Amino acid sequence: MSDLKIDKIIDAYPGKTMKNRKSHIIRKEKGKKQNIDANTRTIPGIISNRGCCYAGCKGVVLGPIKDVVHLVHGPIGCSYYAWGTRRNKGRSSENGKNYLNYCFSTDMQDPDIVFGGEKKLRKAIDEAVEIFEPDAITISATCPVGLIGDDINAVAAEAQEEYGIPVLAFNCEGYKGVSQSAGHHIANNELMEHVVGTKERELGKYAINILGEYNIGGDGWEISRVLEKIGYQVNAILTGDSSFGDIQASHASDLNLVQCHRSINYIAEMYETKYGIPWLKVNFIGITAIIKTLRDMAKYFDAPQLTARTEEVIAEELADIKEALDKYKSLCEGKTACLFVGGSRAHHYQVLFKDIGIDTIMAGYEFGHRDDYEGRDIIPDIKLTADDRNIPELEVEKDEKRYRLRVPADRMEKLKDEINLGNYEGLISDMEDGDIVIDDLNHYETEVLLQALKPSVFGSGVKDKYVAQKMGIFSKQLHSYDYSGPYAGFRGAINFARDISAGINSPTWSYIKPPWKYDDLALEGQLGGDSYE
Repeated sequence: MSDLKIDKIIDAYPGKTMKNRKSHIIRKEKGKKQNIDANTRTIPGIISNRGCCYAGCKGVVLGPIKDVVHLVHGPIGCSYYAWGTRRNKGRSSENGKNYLNYCFSTDMQDPDIVFGGEKKLRKAIDEAVEIFEPDAITISATCPVGLIGDDINAVAAEAQEEYGIPVLAFNCEGYKGVSQSAGHHIANNELMEHVVGTKERELGKYAINILGEYNIGGDGWEISRVLEKIGYQVNAILTGDSSFGDIQASHASDLNLVQCHRSINYIAEMYETKYGIPWLKVNFIGITAIIKTLRDMAKYFDAPQLTARTEEVIAEELADIKEALDKYKSLCEGKTACLFVGGSRAHHYQVLFKDIGIDTIMAGYEFGHRDDYEGRDIIPDIKLTADDRNIPELEVEKDEKRYRLRVPADRMEKLKDEINLGNYEGLISDMEDGDIVIDDLNHYETEVLLQALKPSVFGSGVKDKYVAQKMGIFSKQLHSYDYSGPYAGFRGAINFARDISAGINSPTWSYIKPPWKYDDLALEGQLGGDSYE
């Protein structure tokens, strides 16, 4: 795709909008340091694919914690993000408590908006304790709660004192921040401040936490299977299939693995500052990626037996999937993909697509920040905005009782030269020359870019999947996997290859006539003075 065609898309906007959107789109130029705008407010009137702050807090980070009652304080419509939409999977804890299939809401009505909803919230907590006897309760506030001023923190404190269990309040009203990213931040800060480090646990060798893995379609289970086969002890996953106790005891691990950089990088650094746990940027999506991750982990622990076992497991897993991988790769070879997904998935899935012979030609994030695109080196240059200041910052200090140095300082510096220890280079670094990188892709841009690029598959979010399919392009929803998965790890890669090859090669698409093939439709008309075709 040429620069000229990108300019045509931008030129279709009014001047002020054009200037804004131009800074959110780049064409990768190899060897050149490129900047992109991100984490800024969506332009009013544009149909964005973003979610809200509450969706990020309750829907992404808190929701997968299985033995906690997650109470949504707000109108029932907001509980769309509380009832199985993310397909977080969880096995029951030893105590049998697993509430993932439930939806808890205060169902605020007109009188609650006028006279306040605190009494209703208190009653809901009473009922939850009486019926479910949970180990903890979270309260997530939606927009009306912030507007009328209900004091959910006071209600939570009162209930915690009465029932003797943690009752955590999250002021994550949907309007805060510019996207669901603000909600991730609020949820993680609260967990770090009030949950992590409140329970002791004896651990064996090679104990790890996985941060930013939400067990969509069982991804976390497949990752854990491989890690435990090698000899690692998965102490806690934040927050996929996790119990409250796992998070409380997560400070005792020897290494944090960061899967989704965007949703959880801030507390990875807090773990290191407070408890001395280094973090490693990993990717369990894609065969090439998981092999690199496993070898990086072995380098970190530097134990000959663990390193040897890592290579044995890699060889065994590759042998098991070789026949299926070869078959599906022959069906996908030479195809192209566009990716527009929430957080790090638009980066991670490029590896898996490459493994099955598909090149990614466009990628972007719904709620990424500049460091997710450009790497962590850019963080000192990112200026705080008024929206950022709405989210309370959390400063942590060394926990003198629990802090311990996992790796000597001189070896840490050496490791940083070899593996992604405490570092992430961002999406742009792995894109090919000429590829498109786009932030906060909207409905209009989705249509014109798909029309221009005509990819074989569009890896989408929740709201844009059917835009592509109505244009005759197979779309794979990469937030909840369209009821399939797992896609992580070696076996997950084969599940993904099977689903993609079936979708791309389905005869269904021959029955759909793309809009650009109709002579009388505007999509093939004049934009900015020239045709797109």
